[in-house]
This record gives sequence, structure tokens and C-alpha cells, in this order.
Amino acid sequence: MDSQPPATPQPFSTETSQGAEPPPPRISRRAALVGSLIALLVVGAVGWLAWQLTHSERPATAQGARPGGNGRPGGPATTVGVAVAERADIPIVVDALGTVVPQATVRVRPQVSGVLQEVRFKEGQTVRKGELLAVIDPRQFEMALLQASGQRMRDEAQLEAARVTLQRFRTLLQQDSIARQEVDTQAALVKQLEGTVVTDRANEGTARLNLGYTRIVSPIAGRVGLRTVDVGNVVGTTDTNGVALVTQVSPIDVEFAVPQDLAPVLLQNAGAVMEARALDRTRTHVLDTGVFASMDNQVDTQTGTVRAKARFDNAQLQLFPSQFVNVQLKVRTVQDAIVVPVAALRHGNAGEYVFVLQQDRTVAQRPVKSGQASVDKVQIASGLQVGERVITEGADRLRDGSPVVLPGDAAGTARPGGGGAAAAGGGRRPRRNAEAAPATQ
Repeated sequence: MDSQPPATPQPFSTETSQGAEPPPPRISRRAALVGSLIALLVVGAVGWLAWQLTHSERPATAQGARPGGNGRPGGPATTVGVAVAERADIPIVVDALGTVVPQATVRVRPQVSGVLQEVRFKEGQTVRKGELLAVIDPRQFEMALLQASGQRMRDEAQLEAARVTLQRFRTLLQQDSIARQEVDTQAALVKQLEGTVVTDRANEGTARLNLGYTRIVSPIAGRVGLRTVDVGNVVGTTDTNGVALVTQVSPIDVEFAVPQDLAPVLLQNAGAVMEARALDRTRTHVLDTGVFASMDNQVDTQTGTVRAKARFDNAQLQLFPSQFVNVQLKVRTVQDAIVVPVAALRHGNAGEYVFVLQQDRTVAQRPVKSGQASVDKVQIASGLQVGERVITEGADRLRDGSPVVLPGDAAGTARPGGGGAAAAGGGRRPRRNAEAAPATQ
């Protein structure tokens, strides 16, 4: 067989080698691992440097306040505020929103109808009880009184004549000169005339009373409102507005609602004098001071409160009817109670507690039992003694045994030995002078 010569490999063409892109270089796994480690080191170094810059002052302060830095358990010391437990009287005060209610409000209406002849009051005037307010034309009532008086006088004369006749008939009856029937008839006539005279006297009294009603007087002492009628108007008993509205403003009452839980306490102290203060809407100005007056006999089922009433003299006329005021009722006073600021009392799962400052500048968490509270003080019924210091500020960052720094201690550590930064600056100034000295020479 004829053997074929081996194929000679054709060289790559120049056009093909120039048109193809070279393949991208391949990165080894070792180079990728080294790059990742370097990136992590750089990130860690930047984080450490940032932490050093932002927390450089805290270790210095903690070490200055407590030698040895954080040697004790509890971490760095916390700057706190303290207060001393002391004895004081705590008033038990009930705050409520009240409405000023006058003790009496009377709309004066005429008792008889007629033409208004005089108006004797001015709008807003303070009047006394029985003071004349207006006058109705009395002439028709004077005539009615005269007529009733004349009728009474005539019937009284007839009665007197009938009595004389009856006496004569009785004398004749004793002499058997007249029939008994005539005597009995005359006696009945006398009784009839006696009844007529009684009626006449009642009619005369009614006429005199109506004449007195023409003078309209104030039934109470108080302040008159705006006038609704003028002279010449015909007024009557059915007028809606009447002649005047008189409101008693001194003394005056304030009605308010108290929680139903305080009702037994108020009933127990009903015999004692409980001070009440009426304040304006901003609670900054005391309008008047009075006393607790009374309380309702049932609880409002919708609100769970009981209506109560306090009485004020209102000598300065600071309280106005239907005015809304803030009422502070002093129920009683807790004498010689151990009190601390309200901010010192803490609440946890185990109950109430306070942080007590120890001699070694650490705090101890102590359970307590609170009592009555005022605006800024709270009573500690048990668990605390007078004179002990409690934490009022910064307690959120504390636990039992945590080290603390008082504001005065923090200032002292910032300037050790009374010099602090000034001393350090004083140490640098001689060096600057020493460096400057050769230049001067």
C-alpha cells in the first residue's frame, strides 16, 4: 500500500491572530485570600481608631473618679443626682374641675298684672333682701281694697243687727210671748251673717295683698342682671322674663366631682374643716379660699364619681356664676412622713424600689413601700430612713452595686489637686519658655 505522507500543520493566519482578544488574566486563590485579610485589617484598624477618638475621655474620668479604673464590678462610674430623705407633712389634695353655682337664683316676676310705673334698680346693681325693684300702677288695686272694706263693714252691721234681734227673741221666748221657731230662724240668720263677714274679711285681705304686690321687692340679696322691661310696659304673672333676675354671689358654691374611692374619706372627715381653693384656668392664681360643704348621696354610674360642693365667701367677687374653675380640696395632712422626690421612686417586676447611695460611692437597690404623694414628693412608708441619700437622676443606667459619681466628685476629678487642666498647662508653658530661650539669646 502506498503510504500517505503526514499532514503538515498549517500555521495560524495573521488575520486570525490579530482579530482575537487575549484571555483575561486569572487571579489565584491565594491572592484573593490575602486581599480579603488586608481589607478586614484595614476596616478593623479604622473602627479601633474611631472608638479611641470617641471614648478617650470616659476611661480617664472613670479612673480619676475611682482609682484603678474599672477594677470593681459594675463597669464605668455613672454621674447621678442625689437627694436626702427627710421628714415633712404631706397634704392629701384632690384636684378637680368645678363649676361655680350660686346658692340662690331668683327670677323676679310680678304677682299681679298692671302697668309698670317705676323701675328702681340699675343693671348689675347689688341689692339687699326686701329692697324695692319696681312699682306697678296701684290705683285699681286701691279701689278693689276699698270695695272689699265697704262690703265687710256692711255685712258686719247686718250681723250686729241680727244679734240684737236674736237677743230680743230669746227674752220673749222666756216670757212665752214668741214661738221657738222664730228664735231658731233668727239664730240661723246670725250664723249666716257671721260667715259672710269672714268671707268679706278674706276678700279685704286679698285686695290688700294685691295692693302690696304692686311694689316688687327682691326676695334675696344678690346681684341684679340685665333689665328686660321698661316703664310703661304691661307686666303680668305669666311673663317669661319677669322684671329682673337676682343671683346670690356671696357666699357662693362650687360643684365638682370626686372619685368614688374618696367618698368614704370625705364622709369620715365631714365634721372637720377641709380647706378648698378655687384656681383660675391656668392654675397659677388663687381666686378664693373656702371649705368643703356637702356631698351627694349617690354615685354617678356613667362616670364613677360623686358630686361634691365647696362654699366660698367670694368677698372679692372673683367667682362668677357658671364659671369653670380648678378646685383643690385638702382632705387631710400626713404628719411627719419620710419623703423623697418623686423621681427617686422606681417601679420594677418585684415592686417599688429606690437606689440608696453607699459610703463607697456605690448604690444599693432597696425595695420600699410608697404612701401618699404630692406634686413633687412621695411618702416612703417603709424601707427607708431619714437622712439616707437616694438617686434621683441617672438611675436608668444603674443596677445593684453600680459605681456612681456625684456632680461634685466629677468636677474634682476633672481638676485633680485643684489644678487639673491648668496644672497640665502650667507644665507645658515652662517647656515653651525653655524652647524660646535659645532663640532669644
